[in-house]
Amino acid sequence: MGRLPFLIAGCLLILAFDYYFVKAALSVFKNRTEKTRRRFKQIYYGISLLLITGIFAGIFTNIFLSLRAVILVAFFLITASKMVMLLFLLTDDLRRGMIFIFRKLKKEPQAAENSGEIISRSAFIVKAGIIAAAVPISSLTWGIVSGAYDYQVRRKTLILPNLPAAFDGITLGQISDIHSGSFYNPKAVRGGVEMLLGEKPDFIFFTGDIVNDMATEMRDYQDIFTKVKAPLGVFSSLGNHDYGDYHFGREPSAAKAKNLRSVIKTHELMGWDLLMNEHRRLKVDGEEIGILGIENWGMGRFPKYGRMDLATKNTDDLPLKLLLSHDPSHWRAEVLPKYPQIDAMFSGHTHGMQFGVRTEKYQWSPVEYIYKEWAGLYQEREQQLYVNVGYGFLGFPGRVGILPEITIFTLKRGVSI
Repeated sequence: MGRLPFLIAGCLLILAFDYYFVKAALSVFKNRTEKTRRRFKQIYYGISLLLITGIFAGIFTNIFLSLRAVILVAFFLITASKMVMLLFLLTDDLRRGMIFIFRKLKKEPQAAENSGEIISRSAFIVKAGIIAAAVPISSLTWGIVSGAYDYQVRRKTLILPNLPAAFDGITLGQISDIHSGSFYNPKAVRGGVEMLLGEKPDFIFFTGDIVNDMATEMRDYQDIFTKVKAPLGVFSSLGNHDYGDYHFGREPSAAKAKNLRSVIKTHELMGWDLLMNEHRRLKVDGEEIGILGIENWGMGRFPKYGRMDLATKNTDDLPLKLLLSHDPSHWRAEVLPKYPQIDAMFSGHTHGMQFGVRTEKYQWSPVEYIYKEWAGLYQEREQQLYVNVGYGFLGFPGRVGILPEITIFTLKRGVSI
């Protein structure tokens, strides 16, 4: 319950803003009837109280995950709009405060602000703020309508100095963070799978978080993802959500263990080779590379079930080692300092926070203040990391700027830059 005081403080701040905004809005729309003004206050405060109640219910009770996501998104959209509005209100109050001080110093009489004006400056600023506040709602709503399933194929050439000749030019597909419990459009999900298969990759990686919490979330989507096949195989790993920690808690329990077994069984039923602190030898024309996969290993509060010592065991003879590890923080925390034999690591986890800007030459998201490596290809000395921003979504049921990703790598021999 340590977060309760922060939640209460945040809600009180929101209610304080609500009072501030309602007072400003009513001062602008003075010509409205008393009944209309009273109804406006009732509706406005009612929505705020309903959302605040929903936030507490979503955090401290076991309401349906989909309903929780709707509440969180509605709260986020409206709060973002309120923050935009706040800038305009503070600007107007600062302007009026400076005018008041100036007139006091000059000993000028106070004049009505809208004297001789069609619309007062305060009314203009408040109305402009209301219009501007609609921008976050409209853009994020568009992210729900359009961005959630707007799958993007990103093609990368991965130059690997230790790549055997038989693998030169081979293609690898990667998807990550399916989060099946968040989906609401099976047809769109199937379309993304068809896009992946249309690229005809030779082998495929899935880098964790197949569900949000429960194995049963895959019930309506298992048949869709069973179609994800490749000539050389599909290799997968677990992410932090796959263990059920956010539903059952961190402590071991029979229900939690049963759920994890069901998640693991789902990979098996789909024909995906789930790597849990182990490796496979991938052979082409008599030459081999290593495919290594570990359980989740993340910095901070995220679980550290991964065992690199087990995954790398008996792999010294393999010229190239590719690692599936869900959380990109694992690369800098453990792989770089302790396992220089790992040529490239493939991750997901960040989602690019499902919000930001991403072009071929520039990318930004608030998540970069949490993760140094959060999207795309990174390199340090001879080791590389690729972070896929995810196939699905979590919490906010959409994406703005950071769209769902299907990555296709062409492996090439050569000197990495």
